[in-house]
Order: sequence, then C-alpha cells, then structure tokens
Amino acid sequence: MKTIQEEAIGWIGVALIIVSYALVSFNVMSSKTILSYLMNGIGAAGIAYISFKKKAYQPGVLNIVWLIIALIGLIMLFV
Repeated sequence: MKTIQEEAIGWIGVALIIVSYALVSFNVMSSKTILSYLMNGIGAAGIAYISFKKKAYQPGVLNIVWLIIALIGLIMLFV
C-alpha cells in the first residue's frame, strides 16, 4: 500500500475518534449507539494500523485496547 494511503487510514481514524467524542460530549449522539461504537472501533483500527506500520507500539497497543472496548460495546448492544 502506498504511504499516502496508509497515512490517510491513520488520519481518518483520528478524525473518526475526535468526531465521535465531540458528538457524545455535546449530547448530539449517545455513547451507547451503534454509530458511536463503530466510529470508535474503526478509528482505533486505523490508528493502530499506522502506529504498528511505523513501529510506534504505544499508540498501537492503546488503540487495540480501544478497539476491543468498542467491539465489546457493540456486542453488548445485541445481547
């Protein structure tokens, strides 16, 4: 994959997490919605991808945990 595309994946991940946080913080969206969990999960996956690609392991691990939390939240919505 080209570097520009890889960087875009990381930046899209950042944008998704920031937008999700802002929407929840300003009571535009509930934190317990499919959209919130998806935005956080996809965002975390994007940041984790570029972090590991660049061998920046601390943010990579943080975002893997963030992704797991989002996945658990999604599962809990349907159980």
